[in-house]
Amino acid sequence: MIEKGKNEFESQESRPILENDSVNQESGSSKKGTTHSDDDGHDHGAAIGEEDPGWKSHWKLLLGIVILFMMLTLEFGFEYIPQFPINLAIFAIAYILTGGNVLYMAYRKAIRFDFFNEFFLMSVATIGAFAIGSYSEGVAVMAFYSIGEWFQDAAVNRAKRSIKALLDIRPDEVTVLRNGEGVVVNPKEVLLNEVIRVKPGEKVALDGTIVSEKGAFNTAALTGESKPDTKIKGEAIYAGMINLNTVVDIEVTSLFQDSKLSKILEMVQDATSRKSQTQLFISRFAKIYTPIVFFLALAVCLVPYFFADPYIFNVWFYRALVFLVISCPCALVVSIPLGYFGGIGLASRNGILFKGSNFLDVMTGINVVVMDKTGTLTEGVFKVQEVVSKDIEEPYLLKLTAAIESQSTHPIGLAILEHAGKDNVKGVSVAAVEEISGHGLKGVIDGREVLAGNTKLMKKFNIAYPAEIDSIVYTIVVVAVDNKYAGHITIADKIKEDAAQAIKDLHALDIQTVMLSGDKQSVVDEVAGQLGMDNAYGDLLPEGKVEKVQALKDQGRHIAFVGDGVNDAPVVALADAGIAMGGLGSDATIETADIVIQNDQPSKIVTAIKIGKITKQIVWQNIILAMVVKIIVLGLGAGGIATLWEAVIADVGVALLAILNAVRIQRIKF
Repeated sequence: MIEKGKNEFESQESRPILENDSVNQESGSSKKGTTHSDDDGHDHGAAIGEEDPGWKSHWKLLLGIVILFMMLTLEFGFEYIPQFPINLAIFAIAYILTGGNVLYMAYRKAIRFDFFNEFFLMSVATIGAFAIGSYSEGVAVMAFYSIGEWFQDAAVNRAKRSIKALLDIRPDEVTVLRNGEGVVVNPKEVLLNEVIRVKPGEKVALDGTIVSEKGAFNTAALTGESKPDTKIKGEAIYAGMINLNTVVDIEVTSLFQDSKLSKILEMVQDATSRKSQTQLFISRFAKIYTPIVFFLALAVCLVPYFFADPYIFNVWFYRALVFLVISCPCALVVSIPLGYFGGIGLASRNGILFKGSNFLDVMTGINVVVMDKTGTLTEGVFKVQEVVSKDIEEPYLLKLTAAIESQSTHPIGLAILEHAGKDNVKGVSVAAVEEISGHGLKGVIDGREVLAGNTKLMKKFNIAYPAEIDSIVYTIVVVAVDNKYAGHITIADKIKEDAAQAIKDLHALDIQTVMLSGDKQSVVDEVAGQLGMDNAYGDLLPEGKVEKVQALKDQGRHIAFVGDGVNDAPVVALADAGIAMGGLGSDATIETADIVIQNDQPSKIVTAIKIGKITKQIVWQNIILAMVVKIIVLGLGAGGIATLWEAVIADVGVALLAILNAVRIQRIKF
């Protein structure tokens, strides 16, 4: 980073050591893309979407190191070195090459009376080394510091690449069918209800529904799953999927900016700017830590004047310089955000979107996971099992129920509509439809008032129904016509394949599991029993779910709530960590949630918790490593045991160790 030119130091984002310096406005520099500075104020790496220019941008640093190496070879290999002032001139050239930009930034800070930053610390330490004749050590400190920054830069770029890879899955062009011909246009120019054509191997550019008979798609970019997903006519297709083998036509249902993929990219990019509590702590710590060590270094130089006999200024000044070098907080302020970058990247590769690094920390403290049933633990794909009518023809009952349920997007309603057949309800006049949250639907069909919903709906309107309905395990839609019970429809949902294993894994992590559902208690108990959940509550309205979660929070529990329906949005917002099932989930819930699981698999809840724990563990390993090494070398420097060589090697070494430790996150596989 040091040799990328002064603009690389001119990030507009805040630093933990110094306040916003607005250098970009002063220099007139500009960048493409969205730049995410890390906590040390460096713009490590290119902005997301840009490529790292590589070693060619570091040629000054490399040349300076070559000059330093040649001079050291002469001094130690041949016991010869040019005499003053020639040696000073050569070392000065190497010094400017390796640290010119550091000096420039130190100057820019100093003229704004900002002295407590790493640029100023390094400049004072190295210029001080030159002042007492330790030319080679001064250049070496700057060179090693710059090398460390280069490695930090590369590591952050690597962490960002998993996020940048998401940008690469958004196609730049799409073939749209207009007037019977395929026209290649930018996806932003495609209108709603237009039909786009996707060839084998191409990426889908926009959300829509498949109008071809069927097609196979790779959904890994959205869900983290490499297993092909076969879609049939009428099913939803999302931008980012890859068509595998046949030409497919898709009717567009969302504009480019409203597609799921665009929202995912926005979520992930925003995530890098939301700092965790640990990052915020380090930011505050660095603002206090840096001036303290600066004045301690000054004390190391001056205080011995009153105690040491004889007092030799150069000796104590040198020790103060060592103190300054080792006090640089790079290892902390680079490796910590790097660890969180890695955690967010690892999660995104597994189909889990964290909307901020702070939620990685939150997941480590979760001890209760509360889940909705339909669409979260079950597939939300319902099938009609039985139609029971009373005082009305069964086909007519089914027709009435399907007609009113056609006004809803609930999976149960869609199952009834599918069973009845869409053609069977064409031409049926449905008026005054009212959706009663947590109960069902009310409307007027052919002049008759129709109620379709759960037993709570019947009780609300004082409609008597057979008592045996309450004992039926399946989900039931009870229908009333003109305020009289007319029959009921039983519907079954299938438990997700990995749901039972997810509950087992949560219990292994000593996490309590609770199910909250608007479905009747007998159905909820049946599903909870099959999964082995700790507690299950049915017959809940949306406000009932909120009350249950609030009661758990009042007990001091740290709660993650997992849901997918629009009625789950309030409780998702209330939980410590709101998790949305993003594949089948409603946009309202996804927008409210802190974490989005793209493939709807309950097992990803466990993965999210594990990623949070791994990230926090590595971050704290780095904090402890950096602080222990610095305290030891600070003591050695003040005691005159450590030299500038040991100081810079310890500083850069611990930073590199911390970086390598943080990079481990990106190699983990689940």
